[in-house]
Amino acid sequence: MTVTTRRMLDLTVHEHTLTVPLVWGDDADARTIDIFAAVVTREGGEDLPYLVFLQGGPGSEAPRPFHDPASPSWLDAALEHYRVVMLDQRGTGRSTPVGDDDLQRPAASVAEYITHLRADSIVRDCEAVREELGAETWSVLGQSFGGFTTLTYLSSAPSSIEHAYFTGGVSAVGRHPDDAYALTYDKVKDASLAYYRRFPEHRDAFRRLAERADAGAITLPSGEVVSVSRLRSLGMLLGTNEGWQTLWSLLERDPATNAFRYDLEAALPFSGRNPLYYVFHESCYADGVVTNWSAERMLPEEFRADVTLLTGEHVRREWADTVPALQPWREVVDILAAHEWPRLYDEATLLESEARGAAAVYANDIYVPMEYSLQTLTLLPGVTPFISSENEHNGLRSGTVLPHLIDLAHGRRVR
Repeated sequence: MTVTTRRMLDLTVHEHTLTVPLVWGDDADARTIDIFAAVVTREGGEDLPYLVFLQGGPGSEAPRPFHDPASPSWLDAALEHYRVVMLDQRGTGRSTPVGDDDLQRPAASVAEYITHLRADSIVRDCEAVREELGAETWSVLGQSFGGFTTLTYLSSAPSSIEHAYFTGGVSAVGRHPDDAYALTYDKVKDASLAYYRRFPEHRDAFRRLAERADAGAITLPSGEVVSVSRLRSLGMLLGTNEGWQTLWSLLERDPATNAFRYDLEAALPFSGRNPLYYVFHESCYADGVVTNWSAERMLPEEFRADVTLLTGEHVRREWADTVPALQPWREVVDILAAHEWPRLYDEATLLESEARGAAAVYANDIYVPMEYSLQTLTLLPGVTPFISSENEHNGLRSGTVLPHLIDLAHGRRVR
């Protein structure tokens, strides 16, 4: 492991780079990757226990403590109790990132490589970092996909986790991805209708935009000709605390202007910056099954009939043909859609894990439905649910959620 130390204001950041096997376990071969973790400490906190943060995604690196606008909102609270380990999950950030350059290899080779980047492998990386830091145990904070990974951690190495904190829901266990996507369509339909009740004129505004998209009349600065399905994916904005404001601003703009085209490009999800988010997104729901473009197959008939019903975190196969940044990944995504993914969770181990912690479950979450989160938490009776309608899926950024979870996990009264 190599270590570099940086200091800014009252923070010290020890940057660790560790070389680990690409393939963990009995099937390991000679291939290796680098794993990057930044250990953030506040002055006077050098002897505090460790808390490893697992970012949402999949396919996103951890926030950077010195300049990332998302980090100060919860990092300050975390640093009162912990040294915080910002782990770049394999394939992201400085952990041997996956990008377009990888496509110089055959698609089958790239797809095989990506199968080793899921939560089960991330957990093994976490264990390697924990052991390198000399920590017998540590706590884990998982946001969204990071919480899915935390659940995998509790299924395979529960004795390593002192407290488990989930924000943005908990993955369904023992359910097919089809079930998850069917329920999230219901959730985003409700969010769409609630938005139109608040701004009724915007339903017609969106219908007009969809007509322009259907005619091929919306072209982004990147050259993408926006399809109707891409336009409808703006529904993802309704799953964050502030996202509705971005949608409102877009629907108020003249679609013929530069401002609209640039703002639309910035607002659309599944960009080329983090290709993994699109390329193997559905794998995070695949607990021993083949996904076969689950979200696309589960599109309800009422969505087919009503173009104003927006969609959420639902990837579409057609984007590999219509989105320039995703087109190079066409063969890879088709291979992965047909891949039979291994199991991620073990119900018996979860029940026996004696896991302690707390989980923020958002009543209106369109990304990770509350119903499945609460079902899974019955397997973790020592993890206290914190159910709230105050925040959307990104509530961790509010700065108030993590202090509540820490208090709950330690048996302190929460007002």
